[in-house]
Amino acid sequence: MEAEVAQLPEGERAEFLDGLGLVDSGVSYLDFGHHVKELVRIWMGLPICVGIAPSPTLAKLANHAAKHYPATRGVVDLTDRDRQRRLMHLTPVEEVWGIGRKLSKRLDALGIKTALDLADSDPKWIRDHFSVVVERTVRELNGIPCHSDLLEVAPAKQQILCSKSFGAPVTDLNSMLAAITAHASRASEKLRRENRDCGYLAAFMSTSRFRTGSHYANQQGITLPFPTSDTREIVRHAVSIARSLWREGYRYNKAGIVLTDFRVPGACQSDFFSQVEDDERNRKLMRTLDKINSIAGKNTIQFGRQIHKNQSWQMRRENLSPAYTTRWADIPVAIS
Repeated sequence: MEAEVAQLPEGERAEFLDGLGLVDSGVSYLDFGHHVKELVRIWMGLPICVGIAPSPTLAKLANHAAKHYPATRGVVDLTDRDRQRRLMHLTPVEEVWGIGRKLSKRLDALGIKTALDLADSDPKWIRDHFSVVVERTVRELNGIPCHSDLLEVAPAKQQILCSKSFGAPVTDLNSMLAAITAHASRASEKLRRENRDCGYLAAFMSTSRFRTGSHYANQQGITLPFPTSDTREIVRHAVSIARSLWREGYRYNKAGIVLTDFRVPGACQSDFFSQVEDDERNRKLMRTLDKINSIAGKNTIQFGRQIHKNQSWQMRRENLSPAYTTRWADIPVAIS
């Protein structure tokens, strides 16, 4: 059975099965669809429908049928061409993926009322009178995949930048170090989400160009002694750079962290004195930190330097919209 494998956060893997080998292995597409549906129900507690077809547009059509026809029990296999044509004959053209209400009116005026009418249209004529996007839809309805990019894995990032303008000008070093620590912690989380270590770190700070008075802006970067995604190491080096960049007497309005030179964890040669078991213990600690903050809320566990009495550098959020669906404290209370 062939599959495309994509690397996900925390080392998890998602397999995008292309279906090759399912029949030879004795597993039918329909049985496989029911198996996936049941696994998602058990693991996630979510009811889903599964559509199986040779192209994304037909798969969307199969999924639509699985939702609206109870007899399918939530799974539709459209690998058979006769079944495809029967379903397309019953499906209005506006229900086809990529065909909106306005476009369906133009198609209806030309006598194309169902998905089958669109599938039987000449692709070249459709392209000349509509667009290449609609032409691809016609080809997809005939089982020719034209949206292969949907299964492509997003390329790994080459750089991570964490920076915010301050809510109020920063004039003391401790507040600046608190902001730099917060940005470094956030950048480290993003780095681990990419399952990468970084070999180069840079920090910068600046005053506002639009305010009167003297202006100061500077940045500095270092090559790390060894590639890492450990928040403690990244914060330590970031704070050291920030101290060297700091100049008294300025009103700073922005600072940030940049991570580059990404490496695959464990792929770099370590030095003679490094302890492999220590490195693995540190990675487990960082995974635990990320998991707690993910479950209990952002910044549930943070570094002491972030908890500074002067938090004026934080963004202004007086007019932040309530998060009614994701935060308990923001749910409206009705009193009868």
